[in-house]
Amino acid sequence: MNIIKRSGMEVTFDSVKIEDAVRKANASVQDEDRLTDAQIKTVVANVTKLCTKMNHSPNVEEIQDLVEEEIMKQKTYRLASNYITYRYKRELVRKSNSTDEQILSLLECNNEEVMQENSNKNPIVNSVQRDYMAGEVSKDITRRFLLPADIVEAHEKGLIHFHDSDYFAQHMHNCCLVNLDDMLQNGTIISETMIEKPRSFSTACNVATQAIAQIASSQYGGQSITLSHLAPFVQVSREKFRREVRQELASQGFDATDEMVAKMAEMRVAREIKQGVQMIQYQVITLMTTNGQAPFVTVFMYLNEVPEGQLRDDLALIIKEMLLQRIQGVKNEQGIYITPAFPKLIYVLEENNIEEGTPYWELTCLAAQCTAKRMVPDYISEKIIKKLKEGNCYPCMGCRSFLTPYKDEKGQYKFYGRFNQGVVTLNLVDVACSSGGNMVKFWRIMDERLELCRRALMCRHDRLKGTLSDAAPILWQNGALARLKKGESIDRLLYDGYSTISLGYAGLCECVRYMTGHSHTDPDSTPFALEVMNYLNDTCHKWADETNIAFSLYGTPLESTTYKFAKCLQKRFGIIPQVTDKNYITNSYHIHVTEPVNAFDKLSFEAQFQEVSPGGAISYVEVPNMQDNIEAVLSVMQHIYDHIMYAELNTKSDFCQMCGYNGEIRIVEDENKKLVWECPKCKNRNQDKMNVARRTCGYIGTQFWNQGRTQEIKERVLHL
Repeated sequence: MNIIKRSGMEVTFDSVKIEDAVRKANASVQDEDRLTDAQIKTVVANVTKLCTKMNHSPNVEEIQDLVEEEIMKQKTYRLASNYITYRYKRELVRKSNSTDEQILSLLECNNEEVMQENSNKNPIVNSVQRDYMAGEVSKDITRRFLLPADIVEAHEKGLIHFHDSDYFAQHMHNCCLVNLDDMLQNGTIISETMIEKPRSFSTACNVATQAIAQIASSQYGGQSITLSHLAPFVQVSREKFRREVRQELASQGFDATDEMVAKMAEMRVAREIKQGVQMIQYQVITLMTTNGQAPFVTVFMYLNEVPEGQLRDDLALIIKEMLLQRIQGVKNEQGIYITPAFPKLIYVLEENNIEEGTPYWELTCLAAQCTAKRMVPDYISEKIIKKLKEGNCYPCMGCRSFLTPYKDEKGQYKFYGRFNQGVVTLNLVDVACSSGGNMVKFWRIMDERLELCRRALMCRHDRLKGTLSDAAPILWQNGALARLKKGESIDRLLYDGYSTISLGYAGLCECVRYMTGHSHTDPDSTPFALEVMNYLNDTCHKWADETNIAFSLYGTPLESTTYKFAKCLQKRFGIIPQVTDKNYITNSYHIHVTEPVNAFDKLSFEAQFQEVSPGGAISYVEVPNMQDNIEAVLSVMQHIYDHIMYAELNTKSDFCQMCGYNGEIRIVEDENKKLVWECPKCKNRNQDKMNVARRTCGYIGTQFWNQGRTQEIKERVLHL
């Protein structure tokens, strides 16, 4: 059995340390108030037994709470009082400088919580450590100076989660849709260097990747670009190549026909598209931002985003090359092709590509092959999203955060160049458990927690108010998001629906089960689940009307927070079967990972929740290796087109560096009942000697996960 120290380091449980602490406290009181040796051993034995029964690694505070309770049971109240007073004094000392232990444990690479906080950041790398160190300082400043005490307390108790507090001290926003069209067509400035309109497709791709890196270093969330903004530059290259070919042939004495020139130029166009796409893929993977990871970038592939004709055909050529290169993958250190985490790809299912015989059916078949092998692209149904977004189809920002529709001063819909201000998530399971199952109390507590979330979200908004465009010129002055003047504040972009701010939610599944006794898939319980969702959504609309700020309901992609919420729930309410008995809670509105349901029913059921989660939602189905069953993948894709706005297929794509095994690396329990990854062929358990890729939160992770998320991955049932 392990315990988690205050520094985050996970170490082996040692009952001797408990006994030493009790004996020191015992020595601080008079003889008549002391425990006997037998009583001390009873206290230690009882605490050890209680810790053993926990289905998670207890932290120091939990163990000390148990020690207090056991001392009280022995009726030595003065001793208990001394022990409590000592704890309080030590806590004051720790709070006077609360970052030292955290930072030191980061540098020594033994902080388990931070090491598994982000599945795409390697905590051993200096740049990542530097970002984490700065993050710990920011968290400390945020906790002690920038946030109200009750919001900090609610965050620490797991009632809410104040996301990205490690960046809150700075005036930074969350995620965005990059206006790459503005930057490329009108020029931009990167690192104080003027970049004019590109004169070729490959140059446009190069500028795009440089912009991506700069943008990622100026915000803390994901960013999305669309290939339609690059497509016009294919024609620029085509015309350049036609001139070059004609000149080259003429210099050799050939009287070339237009057909010959066009054919030769098209060969060069194809080569340039390949090089440009390769530049995007490899640079995004190999670039490292100031936070120590590859840019979190999503690439949008939407044919109808450009007019029919040559431009759409050129866009199709880029999409085809993007899919082909992702199917191939990237080489690891051993030269083996593996699945990269980024860029994330989204492919739009449309009338012109969804059925055999449609103009771009070939691309859809290629997308299906890519999904079967590399877990991307994810899929947006043009038909469904247009129903939900006022006739518009556009990408999410990062993995699932969607903007609400907005019209500019000319009455035109605008999406690119907009952003999200930040997220605070409500733990729905805690609302339910705190109510004790009483429905009147449930709604009263819901209102109290929502008011807490509203104030926390306004802290995020107020932190951005007054930010000058000079803080991030690439974003606010040079076209990525706006063309503000130097010294101008970004305030006008925070109101009128231009940007959004997100109320997240998690654990709808467990919340409904606690309150009704059944899964939210049960027809008798589904109405209550939808009532909760509609109440949250209506609350966001009410806040928006009151403030002129676009509050929006967002299905939170819990990563490390799922473990934190689960531990907090177990500490507050104990083990409640099918509610708090896991080391994780369910993401957003999803069906529980252990609940048997087929892929088509799952997507159809979850579609109704996406409709009332406008600020962000994505559904998934868990599937086995589908590389020999592309027809089944296409069937799921066609079901997505007809039934749900945004969905993905999760398969497995792993590699063992020890034996060369290429398949699914499994999760097993080690001798300490800790979940570890193991190659089924050679039994290798060294995470440094394997490549594992799993989608846990709407995007692919490759750096492993904490015990809570690992348990969730292990317990997933197949839907196909």
